[in-house]
Amino acid sequence: MNSRNPFAAETAGDKARILVVDDHRAARESMSEVLAGAAHDVRCAASAVEALKLVERETFDVIVTDLQMPGMNGLELMQKLSGQSHGAQILMVTAHATVSAAVEAMRHGAFDFIEKPFAAEQLEGLVARALRHRQLEDRSIASPADAAAATSALIGTSAKMRALRGRLSQVARTSETVLIVGESGTGKELVARSIHAQSERRTKPMISLNCPALSAQLMESELFGHERGAFTGADAQRIGRFELADGGTILLDEVTEIELPLQAKLLRVLQEKQFERVGSSETRQADARVLATSNRNLQQEVSAGRFRLDLYYRLAVLPLEVPPLRERREDIKELASHFLATAAARLQRPACELSPSALDVLCSYNWPGNVRELENIITRASVLNGSGTITADELRDWLESVRSESPTRPTEAPSGLSMQDMERRLIETTLEQFDGHRGKTAQALGIGLRTLTGKLRAYGYAPRAKSLSRAG
Repeated sequence: MNSRNPFAAETAGDKARILVVDDHRAARESMSEVLAGAAHDVRCAASAVEALKLVERETFDVIVTDLQMPGMNGLELMQKLSGQSHGAQILMVTAHATVSAAVEAMRHGAFDFIEKPFAAEQLEGLVARALRHRQLEDRSIASPADAAAATSALIGTSAKMRALRGRLSQVARTSETVLIVGESGTGKELVARSIHAQSERRTKPMISLNCPALSAQLMESELFGHERGAFTGADAQRIGRFELADGGTILLDEVTEIELPLQAKLLRVLQEKQFERVGSSETRQADARVLATSNRNLQQEVSAGRFRLDLYYRLAVLPLEVPPLRERREDIKELASHFLATAAARLQRPACELSPSALDVLCSYNWPGNVRELENIITRASVLNGSGTITADELRDWLESVRSESPTRPTEAPSGLSMQDMERRLIETTLEQFDGHRGKTAQALGIGLRTLTGKLRAYGYAPRAKSLSRAG
């Protein structure tokens, strides 16, 4: 398998490569059609032997294989693949009678399984989760050189950034829990990944959970897993994030969004490394280092009764604070140069330059959206600029429009609505520039094609995926 850049999340614009393995033609074609409709590049194999030959010649991100096949079955295929550096996440398609075999496959490294019959949305969602998990594994750093590269990605020579990198190196060498605080857009996730990259757990996966995106019931299931039939919609057994992160690291992004009843269960995992899946009384263990982020003041959350004091103390064993961009303005020039270069690489053209007056505008702006906002502005300017030199006037209008929508207090980020509006305007403008070509648009914006398709679907641009009642 080709070596990969550990920070290439940003495999932006590239289609995910999926291999579908099933001896039944109708099932194979149905799954292929659904996944191709979700903007993936899909190859098919009618047998495990054919699949092995394809894997020898090509690289895949996800392999979806039926369990019951004549000759070599799905489990045997997986065992063969385990001896190769294929790098793909494996999803097992199974009938009810073979669920136990699929669970056995997961113990041998399969990401998950899906039970027949299933809907198109279920297959799409499972593949999406597998791709996110693969991306996290790709970001797991395995060598000291890669660990150094991860730290250098925290760009900036200001005193605050030098202090952050020094503290980061100290805490990374331990297995203690780390609480990373800072405003939205400062790079808390990158700090977490750098900690994992420099730790002794770097050869194991780093699994993340975006806490604000899930309801309380789904949150518990994602953290600890669930048994089949544990609740409405639990059509199959699911392994939780703590089990997936066993031996590695789990990142709880915006941990203050976890509701109080679930906080007690999280505290138990931190203290005893024990938990139960939803719908099960069997106690399980997982040795996962916990990193947590928050853009809120946890002490205030505790005082307001929204966060457990004992959980706060357990999380804040090693606190790290990521400074806002306005407190390290001397880093803006270096950050801007980095974003100009990465945008140019995606656009496959020479990097734009900032005029002196444009740089002055950037350095005088208050950056309520922090580094993420700077990256968005530089990306927009790189896409839309035609002369090669970005002027102050180009930047001023965009920054003033955001400033006018921002809260009056300079220490707070703009509301989610204003940032969403800015994102949508950028996407629509870029899409228009490339005459509606989604692949080029995604590549220019530095996001995945599937991410772009999902956003356009939310804007009303894309049709819904069609249903798939059965697959084999």
